[in-house]
Amino acid sequence: MTEERQISIPVWGAAIVATCLLLFLFQKVLWLVIPALSALVVYYCLRPVVRWLIRAGLKPRTAARAVAGILFSGTLLLVILVLPSASVRVANWQSLAERYVRGGLEFLKTTEQILVDKFVVLRPVAVLNTAQLDLETIEHLVAAKYLGSLFLQAMRWLPSILLMPYLTYFLLQDGNRFRKQLVRSVPNAYFEKTLLLFDRIDNSLQSFFVGLMKLTFLDTMCLGLGLWFFGVSSPLLLGLLAAVLAWVPYVGSVAGCIIVVLVTATDFPTQPGMTYGCVLLFFGVRILDDFVFLPHTIGRSLHIHPVLSVLMLFLGAEVAGPTGLVLVLPVLGVTTVVAETLAQIVADRTLYERFRHARRLAWVRNR
Repeated sequence: MTEERQISIPVWGAAIVATCLLLFLFQKVLWLVIPALSALVVYYCLRPVVRWLIRAGLKPRTAARAVAGILFSGTLLLVILVLPSASVRVANWQSLAERYVRGGLEFLKTTEQILVDKFVVLRPVAVLNTAQLDLETIEHLVAAKYLGSLFLQAMRWLPSILLMPYLTYFLLQDGNRFRKQLVRSVPNAYFEKTLLLFDRIDNSLQSFFVGLMKLTFLDTMCLGLGLWFFGVSSPLLLGLLAAVLAWVPYVGSVAGCIIVVLVTATDFPTQPGMTYGCVLLFFGVRILDDFVFLPHTIGRSLHIHPVLSVLMLFLGAEVAGPTGLVLVLPVLGVTTVVAETLAQIVADRTLYERFRHARRLAWVRNR
């Protein structure tokens, strides 16, 4: 049984400050952070395949090129297949968005009417069924202003995503070489601690990203099968979208639930019970996440206390907005490992004396 690491308060403070600075920097170079983060995720997912090919007899460079070539070909094929249908849908994206917003507003009206019929005391606070409320203006405003800007932002970042296969190839081919060069530049006295630092960072990132992909797959399958059972259109696509949005803690889950409600309410405008059932399905999958999926995928790989996690989510959102929400936990995990290892190096007088002795011997040898 491994003993849980005890991290001091100064180390946590340094890690939190470094995390905030990194999030602020990442927000300024978001065009590079998004493809780099995507490449890092794909790298950790494909690295076991490269190692398997090496054990099968291929050279490391050949194995990396083979896997990267398959990845690039798959990405190119996906773009060729998806781009024509996506370009057709782009032409009527605003009318489609207005249709789903209209379906969601009608569902809210129906729900409000059901509550008013059962509880008369709620009649004075009913607002959606009043004549003064222009729902068509609301749905047009939401679709044109908010959904339109969201779509344009997504299209703006699409070219940078194409860097992902390129960066993944160099990570697979030269990742180990780059790490060896960094280790060689470290003085011999700190060699072991530096190796430990790289190993901890590598294990933390791999367990987090690979676990996140497994969690996304499980969420997609559970939501997709449930929505298919209810008869909702495009169930797997909706499940995948909700699972990806759940990468943003708390806020992303709410956004995914809203999208599921909008689509279901539009598909079944006269059957609000179907929408209620999909909401219950969504909450059921979230409960499975917390108690079944998370412990077996991501688990406690980052060794961050739940209270600190929640506080850092608010701090990350304040420093870097949505980018901070997505990146704050993995960045905090890495900076905590770095700060902890550096604190051990600084506090270890034996390492410092070995370093001084090595420098003194080198100075005498060069005289």
